[in-house]
Amino acid sequence: MSNIMMINCAGVTKSGFWCSRSEASILGFNFAHLNPLNKILFTIERRNVLQVGVGSAISQRMYSAASSGLASASDRSDRKPAGKSSLYARPSLLQMQQDRLKARETVYEFLRSLGIVPDELNGLELPVSIEVMRERIDFLHKLGLTVSDINNYPLVLGCSVKKNMIPVLDYLGKLGVRKSTFADFLRRYPQVLHSSVVVDLQPVVKYLQGLDIKENDIPRVLERYPEVLGFKLEGTMSTSVAYLVGIGVGRREIGPILTRYPEILGMRVGRVIKPFVEMLESIGVPRQAVARLIENRPHMLGFSLGDQVRPNIDALIEFGVRKQSLPSIIVRYPEIAGLDLRSKLLSQQNFFKYNLDVNPEEFGGIVEKMPQVVSLNQTPIMKHIDFLKGCGFSQEDMKTMVLGCPQILALNIDIMKLNFDYFQHEMERKLEDIVAFPAFFTYSLEATIKPRHKRIAKKGLKCSLGWLLNCSDQKFDERMSYDFIDIEEMEAEPSFDMESFSRPKEYESSSEYDDDSEDDDDM
Repeated sequence: MSNIMMINCAGVTKSGFWCSRSEASILGFNFAHLNPLNKILFTIERRNVLQVGVGSAISQRMYSAASSGLASASDRSDRKPAGKSSLYARPSLLQMQQDRLKARETVYEFLRSLGIVPDELNGLELPVSIEVMRERIDFLHKLGLTVSDINNYPLVLGCSVKKNMIPVLDYLGKLGVRKSTFADFLRRYPQVLHSSVVVDLQPVVKYLQGLDIKENDIPRVLERYPEVLGFKLEGTMSTSVAYLVGIGVGRREIGPILTRYPEILGMRVGRVIKPFVEMLESIGVPRQAVARLIENRPHMLGFSLGDQVRPNIDALIEFGVRKQSLPSIIVRYPEIAGLDLRSKLLSQQNFFKYNLDVNPEEFGGIVEKMPQVVSLNQTPIMKHIDFLKGCGFSQEDMKTMVLGCPQILALNIDIMKLNFDYFQHEMERKLEDIVAFPAFFTYSLEATIKPRHKRIAKKGLKCSLGWLLNCSDQKFDERMSYDFIDIEEMEAEPSFDMESFSRPKEYESSSEYDDDSEDDDDM
């Protein structure tokens, strides 16, 4: 080893190349004295060592650069934020929040300038651009909504014109809802603009069609009661329909009922429908009659029990109506349960007292025979009284006639004149005959009075107007077989038949609905 010459190499000055002292001692050989094989091995080994040295040098420089960058970043964080001229400056979260609040306040100021109060919009996502907000307001104005309408439901300003308003209104238009009704529709139910056509609206429309509401009636239902679009399918809607069927409402009548009065779909059974049914039953209206009432006048369910129905029942009794007559009155004139009745009763009672000397008890009898009298305008009534007076009837006669048949106060006066002219000139009877049977004015001159009078005159029979008119055609034919009349055969005064009214329609007895009738009765 004495021939080995040590080379003490401290390093290489070339950039990026670095060797340690220990490596230099290994490389310090007398290269010329090595044999060929050793030269090859020495060359390979030296290359490996040099590669390690180069890689270490690169890693060291990368580490040094990273450390230098971290140090620079640390230095910058200690300094004030760079000015706008810096390419790397970013707004802080606080600054972004302040910018958003400033933009929102600008939009609020714009809304206030239009008269819109934005107090309820806090927390609602709104456009930060006045132009976008103006677009929404202009669109609502074109639909017919006013600033007052928007203030009633300011959350509508959170709806996008393209994403919310146009898709919903297009869908309603395709269903058949008239564009002219859009303004009223949105005043009633502005929340519809937040709805999804596929998720929220289409299932409700499909459910309504499943209740036998005809497709061309769907727009009518929605226009009358737009709130139905916000109901849950398995909630109030299903239970109200099930209860109505349970008390005897015909299943085939459900569609027509809901078409005329869709508000039923939003009524709670326990709070509204059932108490109403039980109230009518408590005054003597049979349940089946209640079912027929709902079929014919479904809007009755909208009468308030506490504010209208119960007070009106009490008022009828107070003004001379007998309790046993209440069911007939309600069934014949259901609207009486929802009127401002007390004031009407008082006004009509005073009118009849002043013009016909009708006492309170007699007035109650008039209401029992014709409950619609409470709603008659006094001016037409007075015209009828003047007509009767012109025919020669005294005030006492007119009182008797009105007590016997108050319907004469609501007839067409022209028809009454024709009947009276025939009575006076062709029948040649006395006024007392009409006083005894004032319902004479209610019969058709051509269909009943003339043909029957001619048959009586031809046969030479003398009879009262009641015997002549107050019977069916079949009964009259039997009477015409008599040779003479010993005793007046007067049929009882026609009265309301509750049993016939309560009878369900024929198709309701179909076996199609018999299987679950017991379940319905348990509702």
